[in-house]
Amino acid sequence: MRIKTIVAIAGLLTLSLLSGCASQANKDPLEGINRGVYKFNDVADKAIIKPVATAYKAVAPTPIRKGINNFFSNLGSITTVFNDLLQFKFSNAFADAGRFVINSTFGIAGIFDVASMDKIAIHKEDFGQTLGYWGVGNGAYLVLPLLGPSSVRDFTGLVIDTSTTDPVTYTHNIDQVDLYYQIRAVQFLDKRTDLLTATDLVDEASLDPYAFMRDAYLQRRASLVQDGLVSQDLIKDDFFDEATPAPAK
Repeated sequence: MRIKTIVAIAGLLTLSLLSGCASQANKDPLEGINRGVYKFNDVADKAIIKPVATAYKAVAPTPIRKGINNFFSNLGSITTVFNDLLQFKFSNAFADAGRFVINSTFGIAGIFDVASMDKIAIHKEDFGQTLGYWGVGNGAYLVLPLLGPSSVRDFTGLVIDTSTTDPVTYTHNIDQVDLYYQIRAVQFLDKRTDLLTATDLVDEASLDPYAFMRDAYLQRRASLVQDGLVSQDLIKDDFFDEATPAPAK
């Protein structure tokens, strides 16, 4: 791992740890900046991202889109297993590792979700959840350019997961830069396509989509850290994932 990456991770982790000690009275101290980024995301989504995702959904057959979605979900299992272990969830780690092996082999690199056919449960863990599990607070709420809602803690977790357990990152590390960006573009498009229906929910649910997204994101992350359940009447699973583009108004 490069020295600059290590330094960046260390700095973000320190900031996240300090955020756990900070007062939670103001969950959105950067609201002015966040709303500006949210507006940028909204404009970009309306002008480019959503139309491209809509066209992709219309053109690509469902089995192909499902296969691509399964492929990226399978890659995410590596991050999940790593964080299962960090949270001492050994039974989950064993099940998730088995899911990855089954789907990577019998499922042809994860294109087919064979493990679900065998009734193997799906878990999703990330380093932001691991930090929360060990008592680190959210810190300030953040809206990331194009990536959407996050927090100081979860952004720290995203950087660490991406740098350590995300297989796509290694294509960049071995100087396959063009391949790296191509895979990231497909991954981003896959996620945005998966959220086409969900983003309309935000528009209909509140007069202030920004506040709705912020509150729902923070509630969902708190639920995930505590291994709780999120009401499916409110949001779909993965709607407020860190890699999610901000929804259009």
